[in-house]
Amino acid sequence: MERNSSLWKNLIDEHPVCITWKQEAEGAIYHLASILFVVGFMGGSGFFGLLYVFSLLGLGFLCSAIWAWVDVCAADIFSWNFVLFVICFMQFVHIAYQVHSITFAREFQVLYSSIFQPLGISLPVFRTIALSSEVVTLEKEHCYAMQGKTSIDKLSLLVSGRIRVTVDGEFLHYIFPFQFLDSPEWDSLRPTEEGIFQVTLTAETDCRYVSWRRKKLYLLFAQHRYISRLFSVLIGSDIADKLYALNDRVYIGKRYHYDIRLPNFYQMSSPQIRRSPLTEHFRNTRRYCDK
Repeated sequence: MERNSSLWKNLIDEHPVCITWKQEAEGAIYHLASILFVVGFMGGSGFFGLLYVFSLLGLGFLCSAIWAWVDVCAADIFSWNFVLFVICFMQFVHIAYQVHSITFAREFQVLYSSIFQPLGISLPVFRTIALSSEVVTLEKEHCYAMQGKTSIDKLSLLVSGRIRVTVDGEFLHYIFPFQFLDSPEWDSLRPTEEGIFQVTLTAETDCRYVSWRRKKLYLLFAQHRYISRLFSVLIGSDIADKLYALNDRVYIGKRYHYDIRLPNFYQMSSPQIRRSPLTEHFRNTRRYCDK
């Protein structure tokens, strides 16, 4: 304690106090450096935020080095500022190289700018997502899935074209770009379960979509919880859009508006198929309301 108190006394009490202050202001280079420091520390996060920060801080340290060399003529001040300028410059080059090295196919670029970038997803995270997928072409009138035949073993997101969804030959709705092709099927199964499509998906035009294999995507979710939560939000929103689009088309009985979120709609329209208890309850409730 005595040693610490003596050090503090030497620094504060016995250090000579400035008696006279300089009347003239420092040069413009010094003030420019200070402004660059203030603006530079306002940078954001992510790759482009880091480029912004290190570029302005580097310029600020460079101006301080010039100021120390020209006005102050102090070798130590110049050396420190020049070293910090070199460090910022090296960081800027390193980050710029990383950003430049992250390149995608055209479909991934469109996908990122339309869906993931507005959500604030960084390029490295999107690169992890893209590396686990593949881009597939589906020709006109070819089927992505057939009712009762195609197994649910992947998740796909339409990039271009239009997909027609039908069941028993009856049209349900369209799938447009930047919508999932099989989000309801994906959400209906647990990771250990297997299933078969209950609808047929046919390309009305030449289509391109990005596809993730089921097992590979679940492995990615296990490794990156953030990506798992991201896909959960995207899939939930996509299912909600499909439900509302389908609700606008479906009517039953005396033009009652039917909520497609209730199960077994097609069992209700086919008397020979055994109905579930929930369906019977729904029908009895409707009959009671009719009375």
